[in-house]
Amino acid sequence: MQAIRMCAAIFLGLSFAPGFASPEPPTGQGSYSDLIGLFDEFETWRNPPIGRYQDYGAAAVTERLDELTGLRERMLDMNVRAWTLPQQVDYLAVRSRLDQEWFRYRVSRPWARDPGFYVDRMLRVAFVELPVPQGEREEVRNRLRAIPDWVEHAKANLTNVAADYADLALHNLTRADGVGHGHPYRASPPAGVLGWFDDLLGRAHLQPELKPDIEAARDAVRSFLDWLRSNRATMTTDAGVGKAHFDWYLRQVKLMPYTSDEVVTLGQRELDRLWSLYALERHRNRALPELVISDSAEEYQARIERTDQHVRAFLEEQNILTIPDFIGELDTNAPWIVRPNGPNFWEQVQFRDPHPDHLHAVIPGHRFDRLLAQNVDHPIRSRMFSGARAEGWAVYLEEAMLHAGMFEDLPRVRELIYIFGIFRAARVPADVWLQLNRMSVAQVVDYWLERVPYLDRDVARVDAEIYLRRPPGYGLGYTIGMLQMQHLLAEQRRQQGDAFKLGAFHDEFLGKGWLPIALIRWEMTGLDDEIRAFWDWQPLP
Repeated sequence: MQAIRMCAAIFLGLSFAPGFASPEPPTGQGSYSDLIGLFDEFETWRNPPIGRYQDYGAAAVTERLDELTGLRERMLDMNVRAWTLPQQVDYLAVRSRLDQEWFRYRVSRPWARDPGFYVDRMLRVAFVELPVPQGEREEVRNRLRAIPDWVEHAKANLTNVAADYADLALHNLTRADGVGHGHPYRASPPAGVLGWFDDLLGRAHLQPELKPDIEAARDAVRSFLDWLRSNRATMTTDAGVGKAHFDWYLRQVKLMPYTSDEVVTLGQRELDRLWSLYALERHRNRALPELVISDSAEEYQARIERTDQHVRAFLEEQNILTIPDFIGELDTNAPWIVRPNGPNFWEQVQFRDPHPDHLHAVIPGHRFDRLLAQNVDHPIRSRMFSGARAEGWAVYLEEAMLHAGMFEDLPRVRELIYIFGIFRAARVPADVWLQLNRMSVAQVVDYWLERVPYLDRDVARVDAEIYLRRPPGYGLGYTIGMLQMQHLLAEQRRQQGDAFKLGAFHDEFLGKGWLPIALIRWEMTGLDDEIRAFWDWQPLP
């Protein structure tokens, strides 16, 4: 980690404060079994069985904060110093989850600041397929009937709306996003949430008894749109959380050993590195024919099947990692879609060659990784999730497999790998600048369009929305998580010397589940230099 910092400092002429403080783990009363019990309570608290739409009124939020305060006080009164290293890892992981909810209730507060918090829940209801089976009909009716109440809650709770959040919600209510993350396929995508309710109403003849509830839900969504338009002029606050809060979040929630300034430096360096490699690769391949987009769904499916066979064979033949027997077919992450304006960014890459996204999102990336994580039998780790761990692993795989030799006979695919990496790296500074209120969504979109080959405005806007509105710092986790993976790989190779086995390294890493990578590094290497500062728990600034 210090080497990474020094590299960034030398490259940009920066000066970072040396070293971390060395506080100790807590020496309170609670045992490790108490930690497991507290985590069980927390998970129940976080997902209360009180219906689909939780109350976010002022009184309810205050009550929830009081309950969370009690859990946090117990969390800080445990005899962690006496525990084993893996148990101390679990403690920091659980504490980070409590801190994440504390931040959400004290700083992010999406129910008061983000109309999209309500719009997202409206949209999913409209995706229901009709006719609904008899056993599910009452559930669908209840979800439809909840929307008018949900809209009224939104109007009452949205008291401090950020300008970017308001504009994104207005866009999503009335326009197709051009990307369709998780949306059912339509040749002509419906125009936003209202369009999807019109789509649902158009299918109501398949189940006429639901038509009045569909109409009432659509009317409620329309009233929310009108309310937003009428009040938009008063919605002027910043969407980002600010530097002090963001640095706190990076350290105590994401458990990253970097400040926001260091993250920006690392991201900008990666962006330059990948652009230089892309330029060199394009020069190397200048006499070769360009990759072309598939002509049909059938040709694209054939490419996916060949890619899957190639990836699996390479992983096994080169001892990259173990593919357990329970891993079967994993499908694809980008279905064939014909768009009026041509393929979007992801399809520009995937339809030319499926390898980059297959590695990242199918095998040995997200789908494969998720199945392994679900197979972890542990009272804490089986329920953990770190975005930087999941995305960092997936991004690491792209360039790692290039250097391991997967594309020796596919030179133009190497260019696509670098294009993917360029977009991930470009997210890093932009993700930070969004949270520090140094850029708006529109400015981030323009920043990316100038720097990422094939990128289109729709994908850029959707990505900027995702990383502004998700828990802070998700967008930077792709590249920074990848750098943490490379750092861990280098350290394990140095520690083990010629006894090092890449497959064993990957298997051990994946067996830890979705813990933050700094914690996995501590457990795998015994090096605590990155995690010492985490023991110095700090209240929100």
